[in-house]
Amino acid sequence: MISDKKKVLIVEDERPLLEVLTDKFELEGFKVHTATDGEAGLKEAIQHHPDIILLDIVMPKMDGLTMLNELRKNVWGKTANVIMLTNLSDWKSTDKAIIQDVHEYMVKSDWKIEDVVKKVKSKLHVS
Repeated sequence: MISDKKKVLIVEDERPLLEVLTDKFELEGFKVHTATDGEAGLKEAIQHHPDIILLDIVMPKMDGLTMLNELRKNVWGKTANVIMLTNLSDWKSTDKAIIQDVHEYMVKSDWKIEDVVKKVKSKLHVS
């Protein structure tokens, strides 16, 4: 368990995946904030300053790349830790995410929930 609860923001429009990720991170001792679109995700990020953001790309209202671009305009958001979670595997999306200083770009079909948790813990230097 994590002694001082690290905060993770999960921005994902697929409800079943959002619920599974939320449950897993809560079980691992994280404080979890969620949003189902980029617009709500941006508000949550700026309000709660999570330690890391798991961000989907294809979402309603505001897509993940637009949210990321807006986040990087915020003083706090310039250095926020972000891991992109997406079904997209095209290089244009990857390049745009990398330009915005994304820490990881994970294609959903390539990972298990445990892989995401390990990646987050590694980025936040927690065990």
